[in-house]
Amino acid sequence: MDVVTSQTIGVEVNGTMYERDVEARRLLIHLLRDDLDLTGSHVGCDTGNCGACSVILDGTLVKSCMVLAIQVDGSSIETVEGLAGEEQLSPLQQAFSDHHALQCGYCTPGMLMSATALLRENPRPSDEEIARALQGNICRCTGYWNIFEAIKAASG
Repeated sequence: MDVVTSQTIGVEVNGTMYERDVEARRLLIHLLRDDLDLTGSHVGCDTGNCGACSVILDGTLVKSCMVLAIQVDGSSIETVEGLAGEEQLSPLQQAFSDHHALQCGYCTPGMLMSATALLRENPRPSDEEIARALQGNICRCTGYWNIFEAIKAASG
């Protein structure tokens, strides 16, 4: 019986194609941070509870500490680095700045990705829908009020 220990994968991240040889047990978060030098997503808990590693995989919000890198072969991934344009922040990022929706910033990439996924699905979410979308994200600094305000401001 042959045991696969590594595999070459191809993945599009923020519009750029990458090909990498990855160990079968390598997590997506480590592919992003260590192999592709995209360090915006953070490793917070390694158990899928905190949301700091959230990314959008083929249009669906996922926690990259819960996905194996070999599972994303042929996929498209968006990370927090892909939100801003060349010269300016995205409207959501600007709203986070304007509403002081961050303190230490550790959770911010995951919050931004969760809010991005929400606003794409529902451009005018209610407070309840925002709360539900952020359930998988933990912030130990802000108390969430300013994060809610920023998401509401970005929703129009």
